[in-house]
Amino acid sequence: MQWLERHVPKLVLAPSFIAALLFVYGFIGWTAWVSFTRSRLLPNYDLVGTIQYERLFASPRWEVALNNLFVFGVLFIGVAMLLGLLLAIFLDQKIRTEGVLRTIYLYPMALSLIVTGTAWKWMLNPGLGLESMVRGWGFETFSFTWITDPDMAIYTVVIAGVWQASGFVMALFLAGLRSVDGEIIKAAQVDGIPTHRIYTAIIIPSMAPIFLSAFIVLSHLAIKSFDLVIALTGGGPGYATDLPATYMYAMAFSRGDIGQAASSAMIMMMIVFAIVVPYLYSELRAKHD
Repeated sequence: MQWLERHVPKLVLAPSFIAALLFVYGFIGWTAWVSFTRSRLLPNYDLVGTIQYERLFASPRWEVALNNLFVFGVLFIGVAMLLGLLLAIFLDQKIRTEGVLRTIYLYPMALSLIVTGTAWKWMLNPGLGLESMVRGWGFETFSFTWITDPDMAIYTVVIAGVWQASGFVMALFLAGLRSVDGEIIKAAQVDGIPTHRIYTAIIIPSMAPIFLSAFIVLSHLAIKSFDLVIALTGGGPGYATDLPATYMYAMAFSRGDIGQAASSAMIMMMIVFAIVVPYLYSELRAKHD
């Protein structure tokens, strides 16, 4: 009986552990193996070296996907964090309608990326959305065709992504602002320090761990962005808004090139590891110290 009591937690967790081992780490291993083969429509398990990676980095479409990831990632993370911080500071002023505004700002995060992408696709459609509405007001020369412009379409993805994620970032920052010791703020006010200096010199620096957490979450969302792009632009015009996730999907299910899909998936995983591993290391080191 004592043996059973000691091992019940292990027995309960064993099925989940085995499932995760098989369907997560097992498939990661399978993908890594396939990325070193000549697999096309069907898997080929004969190892041939780094041929798929050489093909991948010689592909103009993959180059576009990486460039788009950089543009989207920098703007999405930067603007979402800045807007989230400003919204959090605004709500931290103890305004009467805080509850209503907080709900409005958080509402987009409750929507799926497919819904967000579809809604913004309608709003940015030149014949149906913003352009049509403004022209209906009498501004016949107004034009907003970013969604159909290969050079500007990626920025429509940024707009939709920021709209959805900034409320979540606001909630993180608002919790951080409310956790700052009020006595420190009162002491600074007594010393005559201006409000903007209190935020820039005292409050915001003390929220560094929250900034890092928000950065990690947003980076993860940026790297794995797929639903939003598919619903908003479909990766187009052409492949102008391709990201690594949409490239991987196209290679696997449209082009029938499993080897290319596997190699692009491994590069995505390496990018995620490059961001997450230092964060985990710093967290573990902080707890150890």
